[in-house]
Amino acid sequence: MTAVTAREPQTARFQEKRDAILNAAAAQFNAQGVKGATLAGIAASVGLVTNSVTYYYRKKEDLATACFLRAIVLFDGIAEAAAREATVAARVRAFLAGHAALLAAVALGEHPPVVVFSDVRALPSPQLETVHTAYTGMFRRVRGLLKDPATVHWPREMRNARTHLLLSLVHWLPAWFGRYEEAQYPRMIARVADIVLNGLGAPAARWEAAALSEDAALHAPTDNPAMDAFLRAATALLNEQGYRGASVDKISARLNVTKGSFYHHNDNKLDLISACFERTFEVIRRAFDLAEQTGNSGWQRAGLAARMLVRFQLSAEGPLLRLSSTSALPEAADRAQIHRTLQQRIERMAAMLVDGLVDGSLRPLDAAIAAQLVVGLINGAAELHRWVPDASEASVVALYVRPIFMGLLSEASAAA
Repeated sequence: MTAVTAREPQTARFQEKRDAILNAAAAQFNAQGVKGATLAGIAASVGLVTNSVTYYYRKKEDLATACFLRAIVLFDGIAEAAAREATVAARVRAFLAGHAALLAAVALGEHPPVVVFSDVRALPSPQLETVHTAYTGMFRRVRGLLKDPATVHWPREMRNARTHLLLSLVHWLPAWFGRYEEAQYPRMIARVADIVLNGLGAPAARWEAAALSEDAALHAPTDNPAMDAFLRAATALLNEQGYRGASVDKISARLNVTKGSFYHHNDNKLDLISACFERTFEVIRRAFDLAEQTGNSGWQRAGLAARMLVRFQLSAEGPLLRLSSTSALPEAADRAQIHRTLQQRIERMAAMLVDGLVDGSLRPLDAAIAAQLVVGLINGAAELHRWVPDASEASVVALYVRPIFMGLLSEASAAA
C-alpha cells in the first residue's frame, strides 16, 4: 500500500502532517538510504511518534515509495515545462535550468528536500515496480525533449542512451552543485548546458575509433581472485540495496558459497564495503594513470579514461561502486574519507581537461564543471542496461560516451 490511508478526511491539517512526514523522510533517506533510515528516526525528526507515521504509511517501504513518486512528479513537471520550448537545444537548457532552480530552492529552504534516486532498487516488490513504472513514464517524457525533425531518424537505442545520459547528469547534480552560491546556480547550469549540448572538443577535435584492446591494462589479473569475486558481488548488491540491504547472506548466495566462506575472506561486512570503495577508486586511479601515459593531448587523455571506465562498468569485472553510495557507510568519518578520495579523483579528471585547454584540444570551458559531467556519466553507466538492454563493451562508447565529448545532439558515428 503506497497511498495514504483513507481513514481521515484529507483536511488541511492532515495534508500538512503528511507533507511534514514526507519532507523528513526524504532527508532521512538521502542521508541514510532506504534500508538505513527507520520510521522511528523519521518520526522523531519532526517531533512525532512512530504510530503517527504508520497512520499515514504503514510500512517504511510505502513511505519511501511515496517520496520517490513525489520526486518523479517534480521531474515530470520540469520536463513538461521544458517541452514548451521550440528546439531540442532550448528544451535541454530549460530542463537543466529547472533542476538547478529546484536545487536552489531546496538549499534556500524554499522547497522541501527531494529524495535522490540512488536507492530506488532497495525497494521490495511490489513497491519497486510501482516506482519503476512511474520513472519509466518520466523517462519517456524526457526522451520526448530530444525529438524534433533533426533527430527523428535517431534509432531507439541512441535516443534511450542519450536520455539516460541527460538524466544521469541531472541525478549527479546534487552531489556537487552545492559548492556554488545559490545565486550563481543559473550561471553555472548555463555552463553545464553549454557542455552537454556542444561537447568538450575544440573545432578541430575528432572522435577517434577505439579498440577494446586499449582496456587490457585496466583488467590486470588480481592477486586474490576469491576476494575480488566477493568485492564484485558486494559492489553489485550495494549498488542495488545499500549497506543494510547487502547482507552477508545475499552476498554469499550470489556467489553460491556459505557464510563461512565469506568470513574466511572478510573480517566483517563493513570491512568488505570499505574494500569495495577502495577497489572502485583503485580502478579509477589505474584508468587515469593509463590515460595520462597514453594520450598525447588533454582531449585524448580524458576520452580514453572515460571510455575505459564506462566499458569496465559493463564488463564481467564491473560494476564500479556507485559514487553516490556513501550513505552505505554508517560512520561519518568513513563517509568523509570517501568524499575526500572522490574529490581527488574528480580533480584529477579536471587536471586532464585543463591540459586540453592549455594544448588547445578542448574548446574554452569550465574544466571543473566538465570534470563533474564526465564523472557523472561514468557513474550512470552501470544503469544503462535498463534502457539499452543490448549495450555492450563494444557499443557503449559510441552510444553513451561520445555524446558528452562531441555534444548531445551530435550525429552517431561508427567509431566507438
